Amino acid sequence: MERTLNIKNREEFTYYLFLYLKKNEKESFRTEFLDLHPTDQIDIFKQMSEEKRKRVYDYLEPIEFAGIFQGLALAEQKTVFSELEDAFALNMLNELAADDITDFFGQIPDGIASFLLSKMGKKEANNIKQLLSYKEETAGSIMTTEFITLAPKDTVLAVMERLREEGMDAETIYYLYVTNDEDKLIGIVSLRELIISVADDTIENLMKEQVISVSPLTDQEEVSTIIKDYDLLAVPVVTNDGKMIGIVTVDDIIDVIEEEITEDIGQLAAVKGALDLNVNALTATKKRLPWLVVLLFVGMFTAGLIGRYEGTLAEVAILAVFIPLIADMAGNTGTQSLAIVVRGLALEKFDRKGIVKLLKREFLTGGLMGIVCGLLVSVITLVIPGANLILGSIIGLSLFITIVISTLTGTVIPLIIHRFKIDPAVASGPFITTINDLVGLFVYFSIATTLIHYL
Repeated sequence: MERTLNIKNREEFTYYLFLYLKKNEKESFRTEFLDLHPTDQIDIFKQMSEEKRKRVYDYLEPIEFAGIFQGLALAEQKTVFSELEDAFALNMLNELAADDITDFFGQIPDGIASFLLSKMGKKEANNIKQLLSYKEETAGSIMTTEFITLAPKDTVLAVMERLREEGMDAETIYYLYVTNDEDKLIGIVSLRELIISVADDTIENLMKEQVISVSPLTDQEEVSTIIKDYDLLAVPVVTNDGKMIGIVTVDDIIDVIEEEITEDIGQLAAVKGALDLNVNALTATKKRLPWLVVLLFVGMFTAGLIGRYEGTLAEVAILAVFIPLIADMAGNTGTQSLAIVVRGLALEKFDRKGIVKLLKREFLTGGLMGIVCGLLVSVITLVIPGANLILGSIIGLSLFITIVISTLTGTVIPLIIHRFKIDPAVASGPFITTINDLVGLFVYFSIATTLIHYL
């Protein structure tokens, strides 16, 4: 039975494992380490120095180390792989699932990948070459070719015997796929249905003919939506002529969702591609600097706008005190709406009626927030030396209008961008913030200039 570590005993357990490595106590290390849950094995392995890792390679068999290698990030895999002996590395690769090997080969030089493929079995190499041939972020690129198919005439007893022999080599056995003589997908049977059925019943009597499937060219985000909407553990991948070539499992989709969320967060913060901590400073700068340069020039309009109303500021200097307040509230409000819309679009929650409902709600929300914040700032302004009721009214009215407009801006801009088939996350937080700064300050100075003779 696998042992799972908790926060209290993890540090102590890690200490003794490292001690076994230091003292070359191979059997003690193997006994304790292999008794751990795979997740704990991976976490402890990540804490090891290169010297300790090399001893682990000596202590473990390739099949035992394969699970650890599979759980590492791609950057970590490249480091570890460079430390392995050739024979050990090849044997370990043969123990990995085809989709995991494909992910790794996609991140290493083509020459090294080709060399490794030439040393692998012909069948395994062909499967990996097929996966590598598909465009990134499609079902074909993330599917695995390790699945079990059944014939319609197979009996439950025969299938159960086969699962005992081949089940360990399949990515999952919870879904079993029924194909005809031409390898075309014609049905599906769950493991649960097999277990509760009589031994001499045939698969054609148990299978469901309505099968949810995807094309190898289907975008991975669409695959994740299908798996979520239909509550599937895996979805079959079929060609245009109906032949089954692989499956995409829910664990692969979890990785996809994590990647997409990371990408969206990067776009929202205008740091797309720079969130990876393994990226060096120069690369991160190249990713982030273009947005900052664009926003720098847009921000020049803000400076020009303030310069345009220099006379107003000179006449009533106290107006300058509230410039940061107006700008910050405009940016914050717009970013809130942006986050709501981008998330809704990502989950495909907005149809035509949904968009109208969203716009109405955000307009009312902006109005209510504007009223509350406007009244609050009007009252607070009265305690500032040199301020009066008119100034409080100017600040309050400006903030009210700014919040309403900024709420709508943060809602409408990503909807427009999405309409043009562009990822709405590119309407990043800094972009919305800068636009709303301009809008807020324009509203503020326009109202102040109009009412300046009352001050």
